Amino acid sequence: MFQQTKTGRVTAQFQHLYTVSIGENAYMCGVSGKFRHDAETERDFPVIGDYVEFQIREYDQGTIHRLLERRTVLSRAAAGNETREQLICANVDYLLITMACGHDFNMRRLERYTLAAWDTGAIPLIILTKADQTDDIESLIEDVTMTAPGIDVFAVNSITGEGVNHLRASIPSESTLALVGSSGVGKSTLTNALAMKPLAETQTVRAQDERGKHTTTHRELFQIDDFYVIDTPGMREFGLWDGGDHLDETFRDIETLAASCRFRDCTHLKEPGCAVQQAITDGTLDAKRYANYVKLERELKYVEKRQAEATRLAEKKKRNPKTASKRT
Repeated sequence: MFQQTKTGRVTAQFQHLYTVSIGENAYMCGVSGKFRHDAETERDFPVIGDYVEFQIREYDQGTIHRLLERRTVLSRAAAGNETREQLICANVDYLLITMACGHDFNMRRLERYTLAAWDTGAIPLIILTKADQTDDIESLIEDVTMTAPGIDVFAVNSITGEGVNHLRASIPSESTLALVGSSGVGKSTLTNALAMKPLAETQTVRAQDERGKHTTTHRELFQIDDFYVIDTPGMREFGLWDGGDHLDETFRDIETLAASCRFRDCTHLKEPGCAVQQAITDGTLDAKRYANYVKLERELKYVEKRQAEATRLAEKKKRNPKTASKRT
């Protein structure tokens, strides 16, 4: 027999099974049949960080009946040819874009994560882990700051604790953080360093290439003192689902240059008086950065086109009488 409906937070996710927590009490939950029937897309299902209404059954199990409104959402385009949004986490206040120093550092990947971060509604922070793997951390911080203007950058060594206290002091109480980044950049190690005790499982670094091993296999939310941390699995691909409205925030320098071009409809290819091409020529704009800007702009337009086509086909399917009769 069901008890009174309660409100809890999704603290772990295993496909369509969820751990829902109220304080220190946790319940393994699935969604109700009505919930599943009414859900039209993956966005309608709970994700790590969500608040839900659920009813508790026996043996610490429960059933989710309602998803409460989200403040922020991080998502990406699902891998493969299918036009589908894959949600990663919700109700995050700070998105920690985690990049490891050393030869695996990739500025173009950072630009992609930054663009996605601005679209969530959360505040992005850039965390440079394994700070001991570079001989000039100050120059790297300067380069990152130039690449991602307006975003605070923190350099940390999660093993020694260097820089971790500074990061902790910058986090307001009751905030929820989400760590995102590639496999092996040290997200789980950073989670443990923030907690000052083992919470997330970690693995050792491979000596031959200084890369960490993939550790986290599911998303999980940890409470650390008066704030919360979501540790996510490393993502080999991060296909953009949205972000066109925030392209200018990620590439503010390019947008400023473009506004100075002689022609308003400048394509930044061969037109005379192109401020973008002039900046590339004189070295004030990295040609690789501009190339990535063009690549991401094209990707977003392509995704937008596919989304519009998918929406059109879905609406056509709803209007089809044969389809409708099968559903009744």
